[in-house]
Amino acid sequence: MSELSTLEAQVKGSSFYAAMKLMPRAERAAMFAIYAFCRQVDDIADDGSRPRPERKAALDRWRADIAALYAGGDAGQAAFLAEAVRRFGLVQADFVAVIDGMAMDVAKDIRAPGWKELDLYCDRVASAVGRLSVRVFGMDEAPGIVLAHHLGRALQLTNILRDLDEDAAIGRLYLPLEALVAAGVFDATPMAAVANPAIDLACRKVAERAHEHYREADRVLASKPKGRLLAPRLMEAVYSETLSRTEALGWAPPRTRVKIGKARLAWLAMSRGVFG
Repeated sequence: MSELSTLEAQVKGSSFYAAMKLMPRAERAAMFAIYAFCRQVDDIADDGSRPRPERKAALDRWRADIAALYAGGDAGQAAFLAEAVRRFGLVQADFVAVIDGMAMDVAKDIRAPGWKELDLYCDRVASAVGRLSVRVFGMDEAPGIVLAHHLGRALQLTNILRDLDEDAAIGRLYLPLEALVAAGVFDATPMAAVANPAIDLACRKVAERAHEHYREADRVLASKPKGRLLAPRLMEAVYSETLSRTEALGWAPPRTRVKIGKARLAWLAMSRGVFG
């Protein structure tokens, strides 16, 4: 199996796979590599079967391998990123930021962070990935950074609102403390919080913030900046629709997880490709 096929196999089943498949080969290979990196460090953060010190050490090995990659040394497990880094000028600090975000989950189970901490988390685990991606898309730096900032946060907040029950089951609650308290949810124990009907009000506050980020991302995309923008357009379309459908159902328990079917996904891909 070729390296591209191996990396592609790690991406299949992800929400981003359809968008990546629409890209030219070199760009697609780079995006598969970025996603594979994110998947591997995320798996470390989420591996509840391993003690926290062991998971921290595993992330530190990734830090060392990324540093070696940029220093021209033996990149170890990060070697598969070398071609993408060389071809698209990917920035070391963005890979490190992703690791820093995973380290936040390893240091403790995040429960009801403040808005500021949540925004930092979103920047590291999502917008940093966006900063890597917009280089692959061929965007100029200024609009690329703005798009990564807003679309990354929008996608991550949507994930948080979609995955309430899954996160609570592993002891995590990413909804901000301020929104929970304003909604009257005072017990931030994850399972207790997601069982409280008032959590719907807290989720709607987070959804408002996500919609604001989608609007800002739309403004960047509508300005038609340089670059291959079908992939971010499709990701924005799929995730914003996921958020809107979830919002229509509400977040009071019992919740229904929204999924975008293949037919709808194909229509979104076609409409964004032809009309976007």
